[in-house]
Amino acid sequence: MSITRINNFRAREHCAAELKSFLTGILPDIRASAGCLSCELLQDHADPTRIVIVEIWESIEAHRASLAQVSPESIRQAKQFLAATPSGGYYS
Repeated sequence: MSITRINNFRAREHCAAELKSFLTGILPDIRASAGCLSCELLQDHADPTRIVIVEIWESIEAHRASLAQVSPESIRQAKQFLAATPSGGYYS
């Protein structure tokens, strides 16, 4: 059975476009990860600082294994655009 991972991001004021661009740039790497079935980025129309990434994985373990591919530099780069720590959860 597949699992859905929903990741919530909040951009700093005036940084929504930069955050969206950064996240869009990492989508191909997420999609290429073993066990990723799909991945989509969505931006709130009423509040563009709110962005979510909805991922469908073969398993929670596959998603967690993919996180080992995220570089510390990539995390540092994303932090400059974030108003708050991202949150997320697994859904079925």
